[in-house]
Amino acid sequence: MEAILYMALGGAIVLALGFAKRRFMSFLSQNPGDYVARGPDFDLRTHLNGPIQCEGVIYGPTGRVTSRFVGDFDASWQGNRGVMREHFRYDSGNTQDREWSLELDAEGRIRATAPDVIGVGEGRQSGSAVQLRYRIQLPESAGSHVLDVVDWMYLAPNGTIVNRSQFRKFGIQVAELVATMRPLEAQIEERDAA
Repeated sequence: MEAILYMALGGAIVLALGFAKRRFMSFLSQNPGDYVARGPDFDLRTHLNGPIQCEGVIYGPTGRVTSRFVGDFDASWQGNRGVMREHFRYDSGNTQDREWSLELDAEGRIRATAPDVIGVGEGRQSGSAVQLRYRIQLPESAGSHVLDVVDWMYLAPNGTIVNRSQFRKFGIQVAELVATMRPLEAQIEERDAA
């Protein structure tokens, strides 16, 4: 009987440690307030504006790269309302287009919609980072699964945006995306300066 109690206690400790790690020491434990005092300040209207070049990779559930892509984005703003058009080209030869409608309020809260987003995505810009949470429905060719997504974008000192996103189904991580986004004008200026 004593051995069973020790095993149960050990199992409870392992579960508690797993919960604590996920809650306090993981990608999901970040919140926008963590970045409020860090600069440079990320403003969607400035840093996601105009033509943008994107490169990235998608990791599958085993941690291996399952897809590589490049994207051409174009974003424009009228006051606190913006539209960002994305065109992706994958290493498989497939392409994908998405158009985001974005709203930003005076406190830095973000509302975002797109045709493959279920409902409204919500997030916040704070200091050098932007967080966005939403549910996305994959295309039929990818099984039409609905995934919960957490996007974090971090502004580097040179204006490059580093994007890390995790995709979950039933709370289990099934994919991760890491990408960079650079304003196209900055790339042209860097090339001309070299």
